[in-house]
Amino acid sequence: MTQLTLPCPAKINLFLHITGQRADGYHELQTLFQLLDHGDTLYLHSRDDSALRFTSKLPGVTDSTNLIMRAARLLREYSGCHHGADIAIDKVLPMGGGIGGGSSDAATALLGLNHLWQLGLSTEELARLGLQLGADVPVFILGRTAWAEGIGEQLTPIDTPERWYFVLRPPCEVATAEIFSHEQLTRDTSPIKIAAFLEGATGNSCQELVRRLYPDVDKALIWLDQFAPARLTGTGSCVFASFDNKSAATAVLEEMPKGMTGFVARGVNRSPLHTTLDIA
Repeated sequence: MTQLTLPCPAKINLFLHITGQRADGYHELQTLFQLLDHGDTLYLHSRDDSALRFTSKLPGVTDSTNLIMRAARLLREYSGCHHGADIAIDKVLPMGGGIGGGSSDAATALLGLNHLWQLGLSTEELARLGLQLGADVPVFILGRTAWAEGIGEQLTPIDTPERWYFVLRPPCEVATAEIFSHEQLTRDTSPIKIAAFLEGATGNSCQELVRRLYPDVDKALIWLDQFAPARLTGTGSCVFASFDNKSAATAVLEEMPKGMTGFVARGVNRSPLHTTLDIA
């Protein structure tokens, strides 16, 4: 096999509680990562030499901030291989949206290149490697909707009802670093058990702060809340609501205000990437 075309699925946080802050500055949290059947598409093509080339243009992304290329280089360094690849992406997930686009792209690069280069590394090994690129990367590598604790890397797979979601993006980007460093961020939300989440004890510790700092996010939440309970995902700008079926979610999409973008996706318990690569 010399080339692969692979999905990079989005995620939403069905809830997000910031429960504390560690001495090293990282935040302790609880969340439920819900994988979606919608995302970017990554194209990998093996080369006869050792060159690594990224052939797509991503506005505002430099070589040093490109998580896909950082993942490729990290994998080569870790494995000691000298294989090359041409890498391209069809980018549809917004940056700064809180739906895991960059992390998912990096995870797909690690899994895909491991497969293309026949390195034989396990998903658990790749997940530990991916954590160096970001706290959200392991959930995409392990490929299951999951309950997460720690800084987001302690994952417990969980099956959720495969509902339909409408994800709405207002015309702004929210920087995770800005929110996590803000003095008004709620950092002492009480931890909950999975049973409490299933009974409806959920929220997003970042939502009220993001609403105050970004009026466009506030407007998006107010608008979407007319149709179904709306919530911020992660620390990004995207908001979402869940629906029983695709037609109900699509009907809301068709009413979307001008100046905003969005998509409808189904929640899945197994990553489309794992299905494509036939990973158990």
